[in-house]
Amino acid sequence: DSGVEEFRNAMTRYLMEEKRPQLFEVLAKDLQPFCISLRESYLKAWWDLESQPREVNALKEYQLRQLNTELKQIGDDFCKHIEKELNLVVASDENLAFEKDFKKLQHRMISRLDVLIKSFSVGETHKRAQASHKRNAVVPIMGILAEAFYYLANELEAVLVEASKELMDNFFYQLYERVRQADYYSKLYRLLGNDNGVEQNLERWCERAKAALVNESKTECDRYIRERPEFYSEGTVSVFQLRQVLQEACRGYDYESMVKAEPAIRQLLKIDFEPKLKETILRTYRPTVNKTLIHHLLEPSHTLANYILQQHEKACEHLAKTLDKEASAQLEANEKQKVELKEKIEAYNQAVKGINQCLEMMKLDRQTLPEISEMDLFTLPVVIEVNPADSLQQKFADISESENGFVSS
Repeated sequence: DSGVEEFRNAMTRYLMEEKRPQLFEVLAKDLQPFCISLRESYLKAWWDLESQPREVNALKEYQLRQLNTELKQIGDDFCKHIEKELNLVVASDENLAFEKDFKKLQHRMISRLDVLIKSFSVGETHKRAQASHKRNAVVPIMGILAEAFYYLANELEAVLVEASKELMDNFFYQLYERVRQADYYSKLYRLLGNDNGVEQNLERWCERAKAALVNESKTECDRYIRERPEFYSEGTVSVFQLRQVLQEACRGYDYESMVKAEPAIRQLLKIDFEPKLKETILRTYRPTVNKTLIHHLLEPSHTLANYILQQHEKACEHLAKTLDKEASAQLEANEKQKVELKEKIEAYNQAVKGINQCLEMMKLDRQTLPEISEMDLFTLPVVIEVNPADSLQQKFADISESENGFVSS
């Protein structure tokens, strides 16, 4: 029994006199950088609040002085947003709605070509060809083929033009909705009482982009009229098919000889048009769409941002109507934040003092954690790095995250 008691006393002495101080020393070292960071965050937020004007007129003057900075930030944010939206379309497939619309365009073109070839009528084409040369009763097979090429190209052009308009309309509508939901748009409305023509400009850019893309669509489909070089390559299916068509159709001079060659003509059209259409929808047209969007959004957005920056006088005039109320509300919010921050500082000091007392009892004075004294609160540093874009609310959010980590520790 005496041995057990002696062992218990020795173990207690070891834990209390040797191990406990070591554990507290390790704890203090771990907490030291965290406490320094939290202390600096509290002091920075406090000094920011202290540096704010405390009277309505002073706060109004302060906010008016910040107008240029705010207007520039709004313009910069708008440009960055446009650049981001362009990047999603041009450099990735992350704009799911746009990708869906473009795939719809591709499917419409493919489906339309299939329908045109299946429903191709030599009779209708024969009538169009003869109507162009009313004095003649005979239509050459090459005339039928020429009319067929014009017909298919023009019909595909109509589909591509319509699908391109729809693609642009949907993209700009979705873009405007995202712009309206952005923070900078709300700030712009607050400063000017309107969006400074953002909506009108987006509509104008949409119309210009549509017009440009329609021209590109017409140019693209106009090239379908010309046969591909491979169409006449010796030994290809198209050459064999062309010879077969010519041989069948040239056996007579009447309309019936043409009709008999209709299946072969359809096959010939399919052989030539499918590769051309594939080249358009899989390779050439998407870069054309991307370039059109870049041209009609990138530079114009920077021009609009500069125009926003020039609205200082209008912003002053508009804010003069609302600043009294806003300034009073801001002063109340600042005072409330100061009270909340003071409570957090007191809670921090109380926790630190408790740990420091234990450290001092164990003669670990060098490991004590930093407190926040009253003198610290009223001694402003010579230089304070303040980012105008940062709000006090963001600083408090950062502090709250730090506090959660401190509690967990």
